Parts: sequence; C-alpha cells; structure tokens
Amino acid sequence: MNLHADLPATAHARVRQIFVLCLLSATSTAHAMVGEQSFVAFARVARGAELAAHGEVAPIWVDVQDYEAVKRAASDLQKDLERVTAIKPALQMRADSDIAALASNRTPARLASTQTVIIAGTVGHSRLIDELVAQKKLDVHAIAGKWESFLVEVIERPLAGVERAVVIAGSDRRGTVYGLYDLSEQIGVSPWYWWADVPVQKHDTLYVKPGRTIRGEPAVKYRGIFINDEAPAMSGWAQEKFGGFNHELYGHVFELILRLRGNYLWPAMWDPHAFIDDDPQNAALADEYGIVIGTSHHEPMMRAHDEWRRYGSGPWDYSVNGARLREFWRSGVARVLGNEKIVTIGMRGNGDEAMSAETNVALLERIVADQRNILETLTKRPAAETPQVWALYKEVQDYYEQGMRVPDDVTLLWSDDNWGNIRRLPLPSERGRSGGAGVYYHFDYVGGPRNYKWINTVPITKVWEQMNLAWQYGATRIWIVNVGDLKPMEFPIEFFLTLAWDPSRWSQDTLDDYSTAWAAREFGPRYAAEIASLINGYTKLNGRRKPEMLAPDTYSLVSYQEADRVLAEWAELVARAEHIYEELPEEQRAAFFQLVLYPVKASAGIHELYIATGRNHLYARQGRAGANVSAERARALFARDAALVRAYHELNGGKWNHMMSQAKLGYTTWQQPDIEVAPALSEVHPREDASMAIAVEGSEVAHPSQDAGTATLPPLDVIAQGSRTVEVFNRGTTPFTYTVSADPQIVVAPSSGKVSDSAVLRVTANWNAVPPGDSVATLTIHADTGEAQTVRVPLSKPSALPPRGFKGFVESDRHIAIEAPHFSRAIGGGAIAWRTLPDFGRTLGGVTSFPVTAPESKPRARLEYDTWLFSTGELRVELQLAPSLDFQSGAGLRVGVSFDDEPPQILRLATMGTRQDWDRAVADGVRRLVSTHKIESPGRHVLKVWRVTPGVVLERVIIDAGGVRPSYLGPPETARRN
Repeated sequence: MNLHADLPATAHARVRQIFVLCLLSATSTAHAMVGEQSFVAFARVARGAELAAHGEVAPIWVDVQDYEAVKRAASDLQKDLERVTAIKPALQMRADSDIAALASNRTPARLASTQTVIIAGTVGHSRLIDELVAQKKLDVHAIAGKWESFLVEVIERPLAGVERAVVIAGSDRRGTVYGLYDLSEQIGVSPWYWWADVPVQKHDTLYVKPGRTIRGEPAVKYRGIFINDEAPAMSGWAQEKFGGFNHELYGHVFELILRLRGNYLWPAMWDPHAFIDDDPQNAALADEYGIVIGTSHHEPMMRAHDEWRRYGSGPWDYSVNGARLREFWRSGVARVLGNEKIVTIGMRGNGDEAMSAETNVALLERIVADQRNILETLTKRPAAETPQVWALYKEVQDYYEQGMRVPDDVTLLWSDDNWGNIRRLPLPSERGRSGGAGVYYHFDYVGGPRNYKWINTVPITKVWEQMNLAWQYGATRIWIVNVGDLKPMEFPIEFFLTLAWDPSRWSQDTLDDYSTAWAAREFGPRYAAEIASLINGYTKLNGRRKPEMLAPDTYSLVSYQEADRVLAEWAELVARAEHIYEELPEEQRAAFFQLVLYPVKASAGIHELYIATGRNHLYARQGRAGANVSAERARALFARDAALVRAYHELNGGKWNHMMSQAKLGYTTWQQPDIEVAPALSEVHPREDASMAIAVEGSEVAHPSQDAGTATLPPLDVIAQGSRTVEVFNRGTTPFTYTVSADPQIVVAPSSGKVSDSAVLRVTANWNAVPPGDSVATLTIHADTGEAQTVRVPLSKPSALPPRGFKGFVESDRHIAIEAPHFSRAIGGGAIAWRTLPDFGRTLGGVTSFPVTAPESKPRARLEYDTWLFSTGELRVELQLAPSLDFQSGAGLRVGVSFDDEPPQILRLATMGTRQDWDRAVADGVRRLVSTHKIESPGRHVLKVWRVTPGVVLERVIIDAGGVRPSYLGPPETARRN
C-alpha cells in the first residue's frame, strides 16, 4: 500500500500549503522555537499580558535564591527586551522579605504597583513560583519532577500590587532557562543574533496571549555539539578576538546552546586546546550557565587530549603505565567534582588512534573498572550516580561486538561512519539498559577518504533519515554532533537540536516547512520559502560530493551534458541568492551573506573551478586553442574564491576574520594541504594558421587524431527524440568557415558558420525520412581550409512501439533511467508500507519502507516500475541507494530485484565490505548494486524492487541494455508516459 495514495497530489500540495501559511502567519506575529506555536503578539490582545506598551516595559522578577543559570538567562531576557523595544526593563532579584510581603497580600514599600510583571523561577527553588503554587494560582503538575520542562502562563492578580503576571516556571534550572529564552525568541531575538548577526526585530508593543503554554520533556536527554578540527579557522578567530578558547568566548557558545535548547558540549581540543586547563573559569562558567560538559570519544575522565603531553609521564599504555594514568584521570575528575558532567570512560590510542593490536577486551574492561573505582572514591557515591558514556567509535565498536561489556548504567554512544551513516543502533536486547544509548554524528570530519571541514555539506533530509532511525531504535540518551568550526553549520546545528527535542514533530514530509519557518524567523516571511530552497539547494548539491572530494573529472564533460547541467543548477542558485541579497534591507545583508550568499557563491565557484579545469585538461588533450581560455577562467575563479573569503572576513568591521579560512583546494591525500593550491592547468600554443577539428558528444577523442577512427555520435531514437552535439573547433589562431552536408534523415543546425574558437552543431533526426529499425546516417563538415570530417549518426526507430494506453518508462538510447519516487505501484505487506523521502539524496528523492523498526521480512512488499523494453537478452539493473550501514547486527542490509514473475535476486549492500567499497560509497554519496537479468522478448516488463530489511533507501534505478555511458550522476531520467 502506498501511504501517499490516500490523497491526490493536488490535495497533498494544498495541505502542505495551508501548513506553511500557518507557520508563516505565526512567524509574522512572533517566533517560537521553529515549528512551535507562538504565545507572543505585537499588538494589544484582549486579556493578554502587556510586556511593552506606551514607552514602558514590564519588569522581570527572579528569586535571588534561584539558580545562577536562571538569573543569567533573566539578565539576557532583560537585554533582549531592550534590544527589541529600546527600553531597558528592571531586573529585580526578589529577596525573602519581598516575597513574604507579596504572599501576604502586602505591597513592599519599595515596590510600586505595576500592571504586568514577568515572574521566572524554578519549581522548588523559587519562592515566587512556590508561593503561587501554594496559593493555587499556578498549577505545575504538568512539569513538576520532569526533565527540562517549562510552562508559560498569564495569571491575573497573582500577587499584591500586580495586575497581571507572565509566569515562566521551569521543572529544573534548564527548564526555566529555556522558558526565558523562548520568550526572547518570540519577541524577535534569533538564537543566532550574535553568531550570525541576525538583526533583532524592533517593536514598541509586546503582549503575551492569555492562557497557558507547556513545553514538556525533550525526547533526547542530552543534546549537544562538539567543536572540533577547529584550526585554522575558528582557532585563528578565537585567538584574535578573545585571546584563545577562554571563558569569554565560551560564554557565547554556552548561550547559543541554551537558546537552541541544547544542554551538552564537547569543547574544542585539537589545536591543541584543553578546556579546563587553558582557562579554569571555563568549567565554572559552564556550570553557571547550566551546560553539561563532557570530553570527546577519545578523552577519558574529563581530561583533554593535550593534557597528557603537558602533564603525563611515560607511554599512553595502560598495560605498562597504569598507575600514572590512574592518577592523571583522578586529578581530571577531581577538578570538576561539583559540576554537571558526563564522564567519558574507556580508552583509545593516543591522538585519537586505535589501540595497539595487542589490546584485548579483558584489559579494556579492567580500565573501565578502574575508572569507575576512581569515580566512586572521589564522589563517595556509587559510580552509577555519575553519568558516564562509552563511545563505540571506530574500532571500539569492534571490541563491543567481540564481547566487551560495561555496566548497564553507562550510556553506549554509537557512532556514524564519520560521513553521516550510523553504524549501529541498540538491538531489542540492549534497549532496557539503564544508561541507555546515544549517537555521535558528524557534520565535519578529518580522515579518509578525505577531510571535509570547510562548508555545510549535510542536507537535513539526510540528518532526519538517520536520526529518525536513532529515535525509533531507542538511542535517545545522548545526541552529539561534530560541528567543526561551528560557524558554517548554523542551519544543520539548529535542526539537529530541534529534532532531538521532539523527533515526533518532524516527518519526511515537513522538512521544507521547517526550513521555511527557520528562514522566516531570520529574514521575515517575504522571501522565506525562497531562502529555504537556497539553503536546501546548496547543501543538496554539496552533498552529492563534498567540495574537498571534487576533481576536474568528477562530472562528465562529454556525456549527458552533465557538467553543464550541474553548472546550470549552481548558476540558478547564485542568481536567486544575489537577487534576494539586493532586495533585503541593509541590516539583514550581513546575516544573509553568512547563512546563504557566501555558501552558495563559494560552493558554486569551487564546482565551476573544477569543471573549468577539467575542460582545460580535455581541450589540451584535444589540441584546442580554447584550452587557454578555460585556464584563464579557472584562474579567475581561484581569485574570486579568495575575494569571497576576504569579504567574509571584512563583515561587520572584521568580526569574523579567519572564519572560512579552512583550505578546501589542493588536496593530494586525505589530509588537508598546508596552503590552498589551485588545480594544475595546461597551456597550449595554437598553430598560426586555421586548423579544423571536431569532438562529438559522448567521446573525449578529437578528430582528426591518431587512431581515432570515424567519429560516431550516440544514437538518436524516436522515443526520446532530442538532439546530439558536435563541436567544431580551431587548433589555430586564424578563423575558418565551415559548411555541413548531411543525409536526408538528419538535420544539422547551424549548417554553416565561422569559427574562431569553437562552434556547437546540433544534430536532430527527420523521423519521417528514417526507416524502421536501426540505421546509420552521416554528416560531413567541410572547412574552407580544405579539411573535412565525417560523423556517423546511429538512428533507432523501433517498428513495434508501445500501445497508446501504455503508462511507464520506454527504453531510449538502450537504457531506462528512473527516479525512485516515480514508481508505478508501491505494494505493502502486512504492516509495511512505502514512503517517499522528498529531495533526499543526489537527485529527486528516495523511497524507503516504514515503519523503520519493522524486522527483516521475506520479499513481499515491493515497488513496481512499468517499463517497455526493445532490447532483449542480458540486461544490467543498477540500484542507486543511500550509503546506509547495517545498524542492526546480522546479515546486513538487503534488497531484492526481479523482472516480471522471476524470483527476486537478493542483493546485500556490503555496507562495511572492503575499504575501497566504503570509500567509494561515501565519496559518491550513493551505493550502487548491480544485478543481471535475461529478457526473452520485447514489450511490457515490470521491474520490481523488493523490501527485505529496514533502513534501505532507494534513489534511482538504471536499466542498462548496453547504452549507458560513463558519468557521475548517471543518465537523466527517461521520459515517462502517464
């Protein structure tokens, strides 16, 4: 059963349109956390609480005995109200005597009566809140005792001398903090007001709507980011602006995390940096803010990696240096005994390397036992009362699979493969552990097959698909993501943390709505949908292949106009982004440059640079004088990239100097180059006289050239119609003229002309003159120099065409290419159904089976694609699938393929087969599976793709009857008859 068959496409589009309009309508009023209903209005609301009006702003009351985190967030709300209204409200820390007076219905002498106040506090830690509860004016049962929950309610005459109160009550300190920052966001202060210079919206009037808003517990308990691989960009910036990664810088990081409703941080550690040792105020300030501090997957016991170099003695080897390591770890934990933290346990090799080959499970289990003993000795409590995490990263997962175990109270932190594909999630037998499980994910990585550190390359469609698996399979204790330098990853960071708060809120069908609501909050509703499509567009195109992985020959220059199509996609994004930039008010342009324009233009420039370089190499091999023109274009693009970086550095008086200085050009191995180097270019010395040559579509060979033979175009066929191209070019500096003679079956345009550099001829068929079956026509190009070149043009006009009523894909050019969402039928089985993942992957989208927790099954549920084949004999079917991994141990991810009534061939994705297979899958952003099938007769055939295991996402299908030519993305989709 196709779940999308319940409504026609137009109805689905209308439902989504209404949803987006509702979001934007809410956005034009106030900004709640993306996707949530707002409770603030910018005009008077009946029975609402007046926060700002008539030149006055409501004061903020906080119990002086409440948490430091709450008082700090209240101070930020005070600043935010001033940013919005230009009036600074009073922030009053209420003492016990004031509260007692208010509770007894007396107005304290030093407090004038007021119409509205903001009362913020934590249940059980704020007498202001507790008195309201005791007087039955506030009911906190919905949040009491819960994790990080809060409510916002307008209360009439809550206390003596107060007409109305906006009460923000938190179940714990972070609950209250989130409530305060929620109000800040709704009045018009983006969480990215500092980190991306998003301008604050100005308003004279602010009201909180009557009623009660409750934000319950987050789905994921600990939600955080890992600042990593931070040199040279963020480290250079931090040193210039703050003197290093000190508490002044981290104060901005902590505030951002809390404004995004995160709570967890793995600090920067690679330049080298050591969070606690570099600045002792770092850890103290984190605890004041309410940030849970941890250390990364290879830094046990609250020690930064570089601290062993600073203070350690002897080898990083527990089997021979255990006593020194234990003391090192003991002092690491001792420094932060009173702070909220998650302690990483276990051990990897020094410098984030694998342990030695001699390392065994018994030794690692002893290390963990000794570490837990240190925790018990220092805290004087059972180890289970100190949150701990064991990161099952790289080879550490192998130890687990070989039988190593840790106590149940330790969180198992599963990892992706560093390229966004989760390696493992809890089995049913593992889901009852008291410590639970989590996921360590990556938006940035240093390692093979190549680093990707420069720009955002992770579409949220991919993040949603993988983290939805994590949620559904119970890995909800910790979600932490490696964000590199933080700055390029603003959009996916917020999506990751928003998804962690409430994964049930977002589905594969509402991701565009998320993007649109996010853009509306940052830039207003007018261009929100357009900006959202730009952000999703550039990340999708970057996700096809990371910019660091690009090469001059990545995209084909001769097949399917692939390079030109890619450049056209980027050019469209650039034109749209530049148009919006010009339309936006001046105060929004700095933020738009950072969040949209720079990543679009810089990413487009890198793609064009490599394609220009590829053309230069190709043209040089072909002996074209135009090779030098392509070389000049490549040099200009290299210079333009540097100019874009300078423009970024000059924003807001140099606020972001050093950011975006990460090298992305000049890779020769997996590791980044020491300096950015342009791709090597070729230069030719053209002949002085005119010299004609040609190159035909589908071939890199030029004619004439030694042993080239006769030039032959790819076939033209009556199904696709279309055209083929021949390039006539000059190997000299003197122009020449040409004329074309052709058989009557074909038409060439233009049929004559003058060539200085090159000219493109389009060849089409006169199908009325083409005989049935396969035939060959010829054309000859004559130059006034006396040179001539002949081109063969194969023609295909099958005599038995599909009947008029046939619906499906018809073979053309001896292949059929199909986008997976364009199935003819989606047939479920039992509880299993198929769902489309819009805009997923490299092209149109993906299709996968739901529920994702349904176990492996015999082939029953299937996707069917109606096809009409002219070719017979052996055909190849290539499935292009997301490079997902076998996240449930067993026989691996599998899928079935068949034609018509033949039994399905069961194919295994070989998710962690050879290193070369994995390298290619993550570099290409897709995994290819090939099966062969024998077709006995031409005509209608049904290709079936069968569901076997969950987690398999199909993106494209290519049926190859011998006509598919080499390219990166494969042939464009074959025309479909409907």
